[in-house]
Amino acid sequence: METERVLHMKGGEGETSYAKNSLLQRKLASMAKPILEEIVKRLMSNLSSERCWKVADLGCSSGPNSLFFVSDMLSIVDNASFSLNQGTPRALQIYMNDLFGNDFNSTFKFIPDFFQRIHEEKNDNHVRCFIHATPGSFYGRLFPDDYIHFFHSSYSLHWLSQAPKSSSNTDEPLNKGNICVTSTSSPSVREAYFKQFEKNFKLFLKSRSEELKSDGIMLLTFIGRDETRKIRNPAPEVIGMVLNDMVQEGLLEEKKLDFFDLPVYGPTAEEIRQVIEEEGSFAIQTLRTFNMVWDANPHEDVGDSILDRKMKVEFLSKYVRAVFEPLLSVEFGKDTMDELFTRFAQKVAQLIEFKTLECTNVVVSLVKV
Repeated sequence: METERVLHMKGGEGETSYAKNSLLQRKLASMAKPILEEIVKRLMSNLSSERCWKVADLGCSSGPNSLFFVSDMLSIVDNASFSLNQGTPRALQIYMNDLFGNDFNSTFKFIPDFFQRIHEEKNDNHVRCFIHATPGSFYGRLFPDDYIHFFHSSYSLHWLSQAPKSSSNTDEPLNKGNICVTSTSSPSVREAYFKQFEKNFKLFLKSRSEELKSDGIMLLTFIGRDETRKIRNPAPEVIGMVLNDMVQEGLLEEKKLDFFDLPVYGPTAEEIRQVIEEEGSFAIQTLRTFNMVWDANPHEDVGDSILDRKMKVEFLSKYVRAVFEPLLSVEFGKDTMDELFTRFAQKVAQLIEFKTLECTNVVVSLVKV
């Protein structure tokens, strides 16, 4: 089945839905907010004559997090206008993009309350905002030429259009016993994943350069990779460990695991730089890497002393399930998901006893050349 037809976060508003389990993404957005503030100030200088900014959030997903970026944009534009003593755009036209299977409805339900809150906080003294849905793959065209002022994408571009395939023998698994790139992966697996990322990212850059206005900017945040760590991306690597355990116990077919690879690749900062420079449509303004502790307190309003290890593990298990269950259930069956993520929680509890699990994040801002 085509990846773009089944790749989406878990919809709805249930206990394991993405809508209720996406606080880590929100924490990342908060960490990247200073860069967003710098970009908005630059846009205000570049687009001083523009009265309506067209802004696209690529890979917006579903639930209240989808509006977190919109809220930040409104707040930053208003604050920058006051501090810089410049006129603001009169409107933001926001295009929320994700694949066709995304649960846009769970986002739309939050929009009336979102607008009411903004109105009450700002007393109607703020830039107007219009929100649109734009379904489709960002590995290709989404908008007309010379149309968008600002592209934003957070925690989306590590998803590939498809998992890489073996170029030598399609009857042999590319990544036997693993479902992603790990510290023990062979050079051929690493190369296959990077080539797929390179192909996708170059198409993404070419498409956005055609859609972006001459004074426009892009801000992209990736789940990246740190070559010095044994576990580089905790979620998929721990899922792989659990699947291997279930195969060894006869609960899953070994062949299914051998031929299943997640369409996920966390690039290093240098790999991102390399592809951007080779594609040639953009110049890098900012390229930063920072780590986020994966088992840290996800609830800003609850102290670490209150949130015990069991609660953290439960939180992380629900978060990972909301992200990966739609893909995994297609391959391994819906009936196995409860068992899989119960074991996932147990495995995480064991790992965080003796090591800190961190996720590497790479933030890059770009201008069209």
